[in-house]
Amino acid sequence: MFGVEKLSVVLTPEQAAMVHEAVRTGEYATVSEVIREALRLWKADQAAHANDVEELRRLWREGIESGPSTDGLTVLARLRRRYE
Repeated sequence: MFGVEKLSVVLTPEQAAMVHEAVRTGEYATVSEVIREALRLWKADQAAHANDVEELRRLWREGIESGPSTDGLTVLARLRRRYE
């Protein structure tokens, strides 16, 4: 293959068995395919995690910028008095 690098990895017996089983059952054609797919999924997971962190930061800023908070029980008591 052009533009590839051969690497050596160490897996636990259970991980190796999973990889070989995926090839044996035909889910993947080669061990390399299994590893490449695992890396693609890992990369997607990392990107999703980064998006989640950014969303939490955005929500945190939005909450801070919305002004001081009020205790939930205080708000409920105020609403009960208003609608009694």
